[in-house]
Amino acid sequence: MSNGHIFIGETIGTAVLILLGGGVCAAVTLKRSKAQGAGWVAISFGWGFAVLGGAYIANGYSGGQLNPAVTLGVAIKSGVWHTVPFYLMGQLLGAMIGAFLVWVAYLGQFQAHLTDPEVIGEGETSPEGPETDRKGRPAGPVLGIFSTGPEIRNPVQNVLTEVIGTAVLVLFILTQGMTKGLALNGTGILLTSLLVVGIGLSLGGPTGYAINPARDLGPRIVHSLLPLPNKGGSDWSYAWIPVLGPLAGAAIAGGLYKLAFT
Repeated sequence: MSNGHIFIGETIGTAVLILLGGGVCAAVTLKRSKAQGAGWVAISFGWGFAVLGGAYIANGYSGGQLNPAVTLGVAIKSGVWHTVPFYLMGQLLGAMIGAFLVWVAYLGQFQAHLTDPEVIGEGETSPEGPETDRKGRPAGPVLGIFSTGPEIRNPVQNVLTEVIGTAVLVLFILTQGMTKGLALNGTGILLTSLLVVGIGLSLGGPTGYAINPARDLGPRIVHSLLPLPNKGGSDWSYAWIPVLGPLAGAAIAGGLYKLAFT
């Protein structure tokens, strides 16, 4: 596959991933949404189906990696590094496009949610700056639709949670090649999507399981740029954790694969 195919495939596939994944977060979160309050199980399955859709769409063009952590793990396994920049650029751009489309799809719900007196009362920004609301909290009231955040803000625990979840994901993907034909016929994508659901249900509670740097960083940038009323901060003080944690987890998974399975 050419570098152009990689870039196009990853851009489109990641855009679909974030559109559907961010979309389920918006559906569950926003007022005047029919799915409001559907809960964590709906979010976990929504992200699993988002991976399924995005990866199938991109598979023929780029392999459907859609995740810088997966790209890093695959590069460690294969030793092929020259295509990595094209994967990363497509993934970040696609994540931003997908997040923007979530806003377009839920435009009325965003407006209703962020002008609701109850939400404004909890999420007003403070004079100290846009990164904290009036109660000193770093995240705005709809930031969770775009990016992740911890339930308990402990950087060491938060990083370790992302490392562990991503290592499971990447090791699962890398070992698919050990089962003949699994990674080639589409079954591997289906199983990976189910694993994402499982990671969400089992390990998503502490941090919201980014397990994908582009999935978190691209939408966080879009959140900071969108003209959302009363949106609060984008929590940039936390943003390094869902980037470095997954990359570290991928490096561990890649190293473990080479040590144990080759």
